[in-house]
Amino acid sequence: MTVLFRDLRSFGYLAVILLSAAVLGISAYFAAIFLPNLHHDFTIFSLVPPSWTIFILTLLLVTSTPTADAIFLFISDILWLTLAAWSSDTLGSTQCDALGNSRTATKHGTISARSYCDLSKVVEAFSWATFCLLTLYFIFLVSLATRSMAQGQPSIWRGDIRELPWFGQAPGWPGSGFVGYSSQYGRGYAGPYAQYSTGGGVIQQQHGHSLMIQPGRNGMPATVQHIPTAI
Repeated sequence: MTVLFRDLRSFGYLAVILLSAAVLGISAYFAAIFLPNLHHDFTIFSLVPPSWTIFILTLLLVTSTPTADAIFLFISDILWLTLAAWSSDTLGSTQCDALGNSRTATKHGTISARSYCDLSKVVEAFSWATFCLLTLYFIFLVSLATRSMAQGQPSIWRGDIRELPWFGQAPGWPGSGFVGYSSQYGRGYAGPYAQYSTGGGVIQQQHGHSLMIQPGRNGMPATVQHIPTAI
């Protein structure tokens, strides 16, 4: 497990859950005062992205693969971008302070138009923030998975998300430095490098041999073998 990636992923998803919970709370309030007859299209849709995000993230934080994360991020980005753009289009250039004491109709009466505007601005801002966070994580996820495949981990997309290494780390090595793998020797080889750096020392590559490194799982050390190079 790469500790840095695990922590960054957990903190990032926690921030997304908090933002989603805020949007869901405001949207539920709008649904309670407007539905079924007022602002129904936007109000109903505004419940979808945060509900989807909180539910799926709860599952992904328990167990996931890079593929599952990527699918979730792609769908979520579309939902949050739609909500953010719809909110921006609905509010336009409205200045909440300029609404004064005007009122907005609800199914049971009226509420302050300024209050409704302020809450809508929060939904807009949090939607854009969530979209940006998810997009940033999607870029990092694809980049890290691509690097892992180039380093001799072709099945990384189907593996445990916790085995995905951060930049400069090897899969399954918490906080260790990583020199690199050579794809010409197959999975797990580090052919052209004379040394392999771990968190606690350096493994010297033997002459005429290549290193085969099998990442450890569940915190166990990796297995390093010297394989004779065919001439």
